[in-house]
Amino acid sequence: MGNRGMEDLIPLVNKLQDAFSFIGQACNLDLPQIAVVGGQSAGKSSVLENFVGRDFLPRGSGIVTRRPLVLQLISATAEWAEFLHCKGKKFTDFDEVRTEIEAETDRVTGANRGISPVPINLRVYSPHVLNLTLIDLPGITKVPVGDQPADIEQQIREMIMQFITRESCLILAVTPANSDLANSDALKLAKDVDPQGLRTIGVITKLDLMDEGTDAREILENKLLPLRRGYIGVVNRSQKDIDGKKDIKAALEAERKFFLSHSSYRHMAEKMGTPRLQRVLNEQLTNHIRDTLPAFRSKLQSQLLDLDKEAEEYRGYRPDDPSRKTKQLLQMVQQFSVDFEKRIEGSGDQVDTVELSGGAKINRIFHERFPFELVKMECDEKEMRREISYAIKNIHGIRTGLFTPDMAFEAIVKKQVIKLKGPCVKCVDMVIQELINTVRQCSDKLDCFPMLREETERIVTTHIRDREGRAKDQVLLLIDIQLSYINTNHEDFIGFANAQQRSSQTNKSQSSAVNQVIRKGWLTINNISIMKGGAKEYWFVLTAESFSWFKDDEEKEKKYMLPLDNLKVRDVEKSFMSSKHIFCIFNTESRNVYKDNRTLELACDAQDDVESWKSSLLRAGVYPEKVMAVESETTTATENFSMDPQLERKVETIRNLVDSYMAIVNKCIRDLMPKAIMHLMINNVKDFINAELLAQLYSAGDQNALMDESQEQARRRDEVLRTHQALKEALAIIGDISTSTITVPMPPPVDNSWVGGPGGARRSPPSSPTASRRMSSGQRPAPRGAPPPPNRPGPLGPFNNSADSPQAPSRPNRAPPSIPSRRPPPSPTRQAPP
Repeated sequence: MGNRGMEDLIPLVNKLQDAFSFIGQACNLDLPQIAVVGGQSAGKSSVLENFVGRDFLPRGSGIVTRRPLVLQLISATAEWAEFLHCKGKKFTDFDEVRTEIEAETDRVTGANRGISPVPINLRVYSPHVLNLTLIDLPGITKVPVGDQPADIEQQIREMIMQFITRESCLILAVTPANSDLANSDALKLAKDVDPQGLRTIGVITKLDLMDEGTDAREILENKLLPLRRGYIGVVNRSQKDIDGKKDIKAALEAERKFFLSHSSYRHMAEKMGTPRLQRVLNEQLTNHIRDTLPAFRSKLQSQLLDLDKEAEEYRGYRPDDPSRKTKQLLQMVQQFSVDFEKRIEGSGDQVDTVELSGGAKINRIFHERFPFELVKMECDEKEMRREISYAIKNIHGIRTGLFTPDMAFEAIVKKQVIKLKGPCVKCVDMVIQELINTVRQCSDKLDCFPMLREETERIVTTHIRDREGRAKDQVLLLIDIQLSYINTNHEDFIGFANAQQRSSQTNKSQSSAVNQVIRKGWLTINNISIMKGGAKEYWFVLTAESFSWFKDDEEKEKKYMLPLDNLKVRDVEKSFMSSKHIFCIFNTESRNVYKDNRTLELACDAQDDVESWKSSLLRAGVYPEKVMAVESETTTATENFSMDPQLERKVETIRNLVDSYMAIVNKCIRDLMPKAIMHLMINNVKDFINAELLAQLYSAGDQNALMDESQEQARRRDEVLRTHQALKEALAIIGDISTSTITVPMPPPVDNSWVGGPGGARRSPPSSPTASRRMSSGQRPAPRGAPPPPNRPGPLGPFNNSADSPQAPSRPNRAPPSIPSRRPPPSPTRQAPP
């Protein structure tokens, strides 16, 4: 593009807007632009039509602009318009442009006068325009019209805020002169997002409709109600002129005559009017683009770097190449195998910080869930003693035995060992489910090839299910082995001689572990009454003897300490309104556990946390509640059951022997189960994936069909390549632009606290008769007694008032600081349409 200066910047941004419109939000770039904001009937549409020199915008009652209109004005030798959604179709009749805008609006919003934030992109080429990019937004309204939603005002404000909150967006605040400027909705919104006034330009319309004897001179001179970038006044066509099809060229001539003939405005006529506004916006937008260009370039470069690697993989990609499919199949299977092994064995890369999965979850199943399931199978103490006594009596038969029978011990032990089958099979089921979940997680990387993913999951899952039966058979075989021989010569078995001393030894072992800390963590006490503050979270510390909680994890302020004697755990059904999982601790002797509460309800965020806490309580000797459905006759027999002292001693002896032997069996099963499952299931599945999965895939069918990519992947590849190319082109265009031109300085700050907004206070009403004559019904003068303010800089710097103005100060004749000295004065005829 050469070094043709700043005039190339606006066409550059127009090209970027078109390029990125095709790739949606992938680039996520805030392109510099001007948003036109104002209330209904403020004259926004007329200002835009004056820029173009044609009638092309819809008109009518209510909200006319119901979708943002991105209007790109491009200086050209011929005149036509084109829409981005009708690429390649040129509109030379601007009545057709209006019809197309209405049709495209109704296509998205319907005919019920609703609104939509989806923009319409319109580009107008004309010899009568300067390069500009504007966004016409819906007019701010207060009352719904027809079947519009009740919150239409809020919807419009939110849509406007989506555009004007961007730092790259200039705000053109349009306000009619015959309304109260201090209550302008456009200026209020601008003040909310741009409190320093760096991006706000004021436009005063309908100057010809002000009451007789009033004017907006001091506002347009930026002396009263000042803005940092100042105001520009325009005169649009009236509704009568529009209905009468008054030519815009004639309207622009009438506007110029109005400013030249009006006594209050003739001294600044060259700084007013639509042509002047068009040039000022061109300058402001050009400089704004220049200021945002470095950050814009950095963002483009960052996104280009992010896409470089992926785009390189896709470049030269041939989806139907058989050699490529074979190579990619091998790579995918190898990657799947590596990912599966990493998830099972653990790895430092791609660590899941949200939840346990893979090998970590299987480890928890082995060492927390499975032991907990074993303990849950323990019988109630009274039920156990009753069974032992019946066994002893049935073995002796009609005779009264003198010695404790061995057969009673074996019968009770075998009955307890058989009960272990349930927890063991459940452990296998939990491991299998986690293996299947791991397979699905690893196959996520195969998403781009749906058939390959489906076939891989099917083959591996089928193998896992095949191994399931063998693993369960082997686990049940372990239980049968335990049943086949009761080894009373085991070194850890207490034997008959020591059975009576069991209780005292247990008490000693418990007393030696008093100070052992088993677990610490956060729990929520769920059953605190609302009057006492409701559910609260505390730091809990579980030891072998007590359960304490503190205010926080520093453990300085202890709230309560609960002894573990006679405590048990049971599940609590999750309430409808609560997202937490609850369990409770209660006293088996029906005593209060905590203050006036019979139970202590504790809540966790996840069910896995509940199971983990229950396992920890189990280690501390707090067992889960055993729920048994016992028939009434059996219950009556149990309640009426009594033993003579001799039988009671025999029962106690066998009870201690059973406890001792079952501790040995449980220890053995807890050790063998993880080993058996690891050998028969997990290691076998890993070996299968490494050695046989590829062969199974080849024998499953057509390999070419397996490697057919999904439509989503094809779209993703095309999108990445188009985005990458668009970013490269954008960087090339930006790199070819020279910004070493005259910099227009930002006007100095002004006191804009008169605008209603955060922290803004309005000025007091005027008291000077002169000021009252000079302002319209919406103007506010300077405070009483204040000296006349100096000329404030407007959008083009301080005004150089003519001799017609008695307030014009004398000063050297020099160019205003915000006008580049190389730019010639405007030519009215150059701006007029043909």
